[in-house]
This record gives sequence, C-alpha cells and structure tokens, in this order.
Amino acid sequence: MTRRVMVTGLGLITSLGQEVELFWRRLLAGESGISRIESFDASAYSSRIAGEIKDFHPEAYLDKRVARHLDRFAQMAVASAIQAVKDSGLDFAKEDPFRVGAIVGSGIGGLKEFEEQHARLLEKGPMRVSPYMVPKLMINAAAGQISIHYGIKGPNAGVANACASANNAFGQALWTIEIGEADVMITGGSEAALTPLGLAGFCSARALSTRNDEPARASRPFDRDRDGFVLSEGAGIVILEEYGHAKRRGARVYAELIGFGMSGDGCHIVQPDPGGEGAAAAMMQMLRDGKAGPDSVDYINAHGTATGLGDVAETKALKTVFGEHARKLAVSSTKSSLGHLLGASGGVEFIATTLAIRDQVAPPTINLENPDPACDLDYVPLRPRPMKIHRAASNSFGFGGHNASLLLQKL
Repeated sequence: MTRRVMVTGLGLITSLGQEVELFWRRLLAGESGISRIESFDASAYSSRIAGEIKDFHPEAYLDKRVARHLDRFAQMAVASAIQAVKDSGLDFAKEDPFRVGAIVGSGIGGLKEFEEQHARLLEKGPMRVSPYMVPKLMINAAAGQISIHYGIKGPNAGVANACASANNAFGQALWTIEIGEADVMITGGSEAALTPLGLAGFCSARALSTRNDEPARASRPFDRDRDGFVLSEGAGIVILEEYGHAKRRGARVYAELIGFGMSGDGCHIVQPDPGGEGAAAAMMQMLRDGKAGPDSVDYINAHGTATGLGDVAETKALKTVFGEHARKLAVSSTKSSLGHLLGASGGVEFIATTLAIRDQVAPPTINLENPDPACDLDYVPLRPRPMKIHRAASNSFGFGGHNASLLLQKL
C-alpha cells in the first residue's frame, strides 16, 4: 500500500507578504504585490515593474555571517523553510536525521552572485573573484543550505526545470515519502532573478508586461488586454509528511497531496505547445496518480502567466482533460496579484491552493476585466469565491516545455 502524504507546514517570502496568513489575507483582498523596481535603475528597460520584495532581511532568520555567504534565492529559501518548520511543530532533535530530507527547485539560481562576481572579474581580475561564488550561485544551494541549517541527512536535491521547478520538487518529495525513503520532506521553490541581467533577458525576449504606469493592473491572466508576465521574486516552502508520522505526533494537517504528473511539450524552447497537449498530459497523469476522476476536481490554480500563447494553451488543455466538467471548474491565476516567480511560482501557488482547501474559498484572478474570448472558462474574476473545495490542482509550465501538475485534497 502506498504511503499517504500530508501537508503539515507552510512558509513563504513574497512581495504580497512575508508571512503566510498576511499573504493570504492580501491575496483574498485582491491586492497586488507589483510595483516599480527600486533595487536598481530600471529606467532604460522596457519593463520597469516587478513583484519586488523591498524589505526582506535575512538576518531575521540567519546569523549575519551565514547570510552573507548565501545568494538571495537561498536566503529566501532558508527563511521560508524556517517558517514552515515552525508552522509544522516539528522538532528535529526528536527525528532521525536520515528520515528527513529537502528537495527545492529554482529555475535560475544565484543570478545576483553571478553578476556581481563577473563584474569583479572584469574590474579587478580573476584573483579577486570570491571563493564563495560557486557555492552561492549553484541551484542546489537552497536544498543544501536547508539541510545544513537543520542537520538533516535524508534525500537532498535541487531541481531546475524553469518555471515548473517547484512543482517538480514537490513531485519528487511526494515520491520519496511514498516509497518509504523519508518520513518528512522540506520542499518547494525559490527564485531571485530580479537583477539587471535577468530583467534585460526577459525584456529582450519581449516576454514582460510594459504597463509601467499601472503596476498593480499589469498582470492580467486570461484578459484580452494582457501583454506579458510580470517578473517577480520570492520563495514558497512546504513540509510534506507521511500520514502515520504526522498522526503520531499530533500534527495539524492542511491537506493531503495525492497526485503528481509531469510531461514535456516536445515543441519549442520557450513557446508552449499551442494545443496544450503537453500540459494536458501532465494533468491526466496527475489524475491517474491520484486515482481521481476529472469530475472530482473543484478548483484549479492555473499557471496563468498572462502571455498571449500560454493562457490560450492552458485553456485548451483544461478542456481536453476535464471535458464538460471544465466549465464547472473554478480556475484562477494568483499570478494576477503576485506576478511570475519563475521557479518559485509553484511553491507559492501550492500554498495558495492548500489554503483554498483549508478555508473553502477560491482566490481571485484580479485585473480580469475584459476576458479573452479564447479563454472562456470560469477564471474567478476580480473577487474571491467561497465554495466547496474537496480536490484542487496546481499547474506549473516552464521554458523547455516542462509541465508539472499537483493534486491536493481535503483530509
């Protein structure tokens, strides 16, 4: 019999809030975390807005010397993990360290460190490049630093699947517990690609919204006036725990993670399969893995980035998978409030999906004022919707054609 996997702890750092309940209140209130960029001069860029976290202080979580040796993406991952562990009530002094692991995704990793050390190389020469450069910029630094912080010695890995990274990390953590290799996994995603080079790359690709005069209204998933996604940063980390282990210690359970599916588009390095076939395959595998029928799903937290091709492809995929039931689903994109956190997006959206089940309310797709006729499902426009949510899914699709979908249910 497959071991069951529970969600027992949540932690995040986002532009909409750096604490879970604050984030959730602001999300349901229809607020936006998008603003003008202040961390560097973005005046020459076509997109000058972002989901920028302006007041993150890693020293609130870590010793200053330790924090100095971590890139921003790893700092936020460890901070979110500390929140999640505290929320779960776990005491690792009472746990077998070889039965606790960490799998964390990031699409890009330590880009800030890369930029700073490259500049130092050009300005001061190779002997002035920091010896901490590689340990700071490598994508697996997030999972590694979490394991070091807690002294845990179980399965440990970094996942790099672009914007599907966090969902793939969740899937691997789910499997790790199901097959008995661990009892507790710290998992999710973190990203800090809001840097001069990162922003320039996405601007050059013409992937970003240029609604610079209206930051809060710039991210418009499924709206006919959408003009690209808004780049954001942050982290979302979750505690997954085997059911018996959680029950024995009297843990509070938010929801049960029952299914995971992943696929590839085999189509284009940045554009989605226009028919949504890859996304549909991931969702169908998710349902098979969760032994759930399409009609049993109540809510979908969509990938919904506000790109012209992506939103249409996801709509087609939902229709393929859910058939007539697709029109009964509540579907929303929390990227309308948060922007796109790239490899961390699935981590934060998993938390939003979990809280939607806990509170029986679908968060809204804000800014959906003029629906695209090609996106004709129920995208919970503008306001949250109290409703019965027994099962809910979360989608993440990334450059490279990576698709990953997760299925949660109320315990």
